[in-house]
Amino acid sequence: MSEPSYSGGVTIGILALQGAFAEHQTTLKKLSFERKISVVQVRTPEDLARCAALIIPGGESTTIALLAKLAGLLEPLRAFLKEKSVWGTCAGAILLAQSVEGAKKGGQELLGGISVTIARNGWGSQVESFEAPLQVQGLRDSDRPFTGVFIRAPVVLSLVPSALDPPIQVVARLPVDLLPRSDHTSSIAPDDPRTVVALRQGRHLLTTFHPELTKDSRFHEYFVRECVLPYAA
Repeated sequence: MSEPSYSGGVTIGILALQGAFAEHQTTLKKLSFERKISVVQVRTPEDLARCAALIIPGGESTTIALLAKLAGLLEPLRAFLKEKSVWGTCAGAILLAQSVEGAKKGGQELLGGISVTIARNGWGSQVESFEAPLQVQGLRDSDRPFTGVFIRAPVVLSLVPSALDPPIQVVARLPVDLLPRSDHTSSIAPDDPRTVVALRQGRHLLTTFHPELTKDSRFHEYFVRECVLPYAA
């Protein structure tokens, strides 16, 4: 993979094969940093090679993986994850997981990169979608809750870092009293992995909800400030 050319700026790509990639682009373009941030839609390995960081949007994880395979992007994406910053939201979070439960028949291609096991549609179908106020560590104005939009959201089942992996930092949890009610959630403790809705491992970020579907740009600002700029050449 060729090295990106920064020219003093930083290029952030958004995987633009399926899902809410346009919303991520709109939000990123509103941000202002000392270094110029350029945003590109990534559909080919050549697009990816221009980027210092990448966002994998929400959508349908199996479809995104299939289209990435057809575009010759799966292996370049896996190589990218080893060197550059990546943020996965909802379906993107599934693709970044080490393993997945509830995959469709025939299995699920994963990119890996974050040491978690995750379940597709963990809180149920589209009709079980919900919003919840989240207390998020590290956001600007962190006392002000961030509205998490959960649409067929995946659920983190376990955190499984090895001794060689960067530590996992929990960034946000869904309070137990806000969990969708079911027989499976009635006995969840506040520190249960299933309450984790945002986490960071090294330079990578994972959110099981859709920050791009709000008018609040603080999560995108956090990704750029904490996960991209400190690592960008």
